[in-house]
Amino acid sequence: MKRAVFLDRDGTINLEKDYLYQIKDLEFVPGAPEAIRLLNKAGIMVVVVTNQSGVARGYYTEDDVEKLHRHIALELELSGAHVDAWLYCPHHPSGRGSYSLPCSCRKPLPGMLQEAARLYDIDLDNSIMIGDKRADIEAGEAAGCRTVLVRTGYGADEEQYVGSQTDVCDDLLSAVKSLL
Repeated sequence: MKRAVFLDRDGTINLEKDYLYQIKDLEFVPGAPEAIRLLNKAGIMVVVVTNQSGVARGYYTEDDVEKLHRHIALELELSGAHVDAWLYCPHHPSGRGSYSLPCSCRKPLPGMLQEAARLYDIDLDNSIMIGDKRADIEAGEAAGCRTVLVRTGYGADEEQYVGSQTDVCDDLLSAVKSLL
């Protein structure tokens, strides 16, 4: 089984911007591409798990999410980095149509992490979830992963809500350096 680092997207890899879907609005958190490259060099699988309720709310489409992920992948490639898998939850309880259905993938539920484990033979007990929100930490804990909160995005405000079992780092690069 493989070891993975699960990464939240908004606020962890890229700067937090409400309902980001347009390529022109993408900005990386400083050091994030380097952090992902370090994980790649260490042979650790990198899996992005991101809630994208903007789909359910009708702000953008799943195709928009996938286009942005392809763009992020190209930008990371320029830094010698890559993401091994991208998973996202398009659902929200107050969403539209089929997107308003109850799901097990929306963080803080562990569904995306469990799906990745099933698809890619990932050992969740030896994997890590890094994110900037309580929902990220709770999803990681529910999946049996070690958890790290970063202070970027919403992390500085969320820090007070995480338990002592969660490591806290300033950003993704410092988190990855501490893990390696």
